[in-house]
Amino acid sequence: MSPETTQIALTIVFFLFLFLGSGMWIALSLLGVGWVGLTFFTSVPVEKSLATSIWQTNASWSLAALPLFIWMGEILFRAKLSETLFRGLTPWLGWLPGRLLHVNVVGSGFFAAVCGSSAATCATVGRMSLPELHRLGYDRTLAIGSLAGSATLGLLIPPSIIMIVYGVAADVSIVRLFLAGVFPGLMIMALFSGFIVVRAWLSNDVAPGLMERFSLSEKLRRSKGLFPIMLLISGVIASIYGGIATATEAAAGGVLGSLILSAWSRTLSLRMLADSLMSATQLSCMIFLILSGAAFLTTSFAYLGIPAALASWVGGMDLHPYTLMIALCVLYVILGCFIEGISMIVLTTAVVLPLVSQAGFDLIWFGIFVIIVVEAAQITPPLGFNLFVIQGLTGHSIFRVARAALPFFFLLIAGAAIVTIFPQVALWLPSTMDR
Repeated sequence: MSPETTQIALTIVFFLFLFLGSGMWIALSLLGVGWVGLTFFTSVPVEKSLATSIWQTNASWSLAALPLFIWMGEILFRAKLSETLFRGLTPWLGWLPGRLLHVNVVGSGFFAAVCGSSAATCATVGRMSLPELHRLGYDRTLAIGSLAGSATLGLLIPPSIIMIVYGVAADVSIVRLFLAGVFPGLMIMALFSGFIVVRAWLSNDVAPGLMERFSLSEKLRRSKGLFPIMLLISGVIASIYGGIATATEAAAGGVLGSLILSAWSRTLSLRMLADSLMSATQLSCMIFLILSGAAFLTTSFAYLGIPAALASWVGGMDLHPYTLMIALCVLYVILGCFIEGISMIVLTTAVVLPLVSQAGFDLIWFGIFVIIVVEAAQITPPLGFNLFVIQGLTGHSIFRVARAALPFFFLLIAGAAIVTIFPQVALWLPSTMDR
């Protein structure tokens, strides 16, 4: 980079850390840094650029799916889904080494498919599973760690809120992103369950003795509450994959289906409806505000020429593509110690995507890679969001929870490595849309 561009970039970074360090909202920090860049280093009219960038981002039809999927998750969150999950999955998982510890993994994957939020998945599954596992005598450290790791699946298994945010920021198909997340999500669930199986083989203290055996009819009876939810999830994903509906239309259908399920389970009320709508509105407004700030900062970066100069500089270093991915992995893990996932994505997109494109990586694949790494960052102290949720559920210190989650952090990094070495794990399913 030229000395002038380097000086501008360092000034921008200084103001970004200044704003963030002062406790200012992330969205306002992004807007403030963009304003500083355009005002002091260009002659571009700030007001017009601000209005144009915010309008172009928030007027995207793809973003209409975001509040709908959030509302769908909020409705099901209040429909006693955690009780249905635990009761329905228990009879089917008792034969595995580790037994009910797998409820954290399968239950989190299940809830992730209707929620799309890591923190909500952690809180919902944890409220039901942790007290029950503790009562039955399961290893507490492994129970906490498996929940911390598995709850991050809310970011990866579609429909995912952070996938929609990345899709809008990177200007890639959200439907293809959803499809790309299916196999990596299942792969990471298999890694987690495999680790629990190995731990159970190595130590008899991980899980108590044999569980009660259930007949097939009893298993089906206990699981009957899961079938309508499975039908809803399958319908949402199949409608997208089959080309019957766009992501937004499928989200609207998911909201309708969740309302019907809530009425069927007798949890639907005006109070519940108002609470779910208010919670979904608050979360959606927060995300839209962050996206607006990121869009303005991206516009500012483009006028300043920072992404192009940085891409040219990195390209001149002749880094191996895998070396670049390792560097980005370290970057996101470090950022995850201080910033939550959605903010990490929107904060780095303007600078990182040109580097990734120049290195020859597919942006759909990179979306899955970065989401897996962001998942790992969700369980790193001091600001791993899932750690705070579990701390609230258990009363343990944040560092004890982090130690319990450490093996699952490394499993997520291993998952990111597998997806990097074998990109078709993520890209095969989206490629079938072109056939």
